[in-house]
Amino acid sequence: MDTKLLEVKDNVNARQFEVKIDGLLAKVEYMMGGNKIFLTHTEVPPALEGQGIASALVERVLEIIDERKLKMVPLCPYVATYLRKHPEWKRLLAHGINV
Repeated sequence: MDTKLLEVKDNVNARQFEVKIDGLLAKVEYMMGGNKIFLTHTEVPPALEGQGIASALVERVLEIIDERKLKMVPLCPYVATYLRKHPEWKRLLAHGINV
């Protein structure tokens, strides 16, 4: 799935990046601390699983983090696994963080 097709919204009040697909909400939850963003949970509704949505959503979130010049701490196991598969994004990791 092309990340450019996903209209990811930063829902600041809910502290999550979200995208609606077929009326269903996929999201990456986060917490902020200074110039660091802690990605805590990725969730895709069961009806949307297996379509590459989580991967595309995480990639778009990483693009947003990069645009905002933030450093990240991936507390979510899915995001950590994504980073191991896509090491080019490890440049966004906060100092001292390894995956």
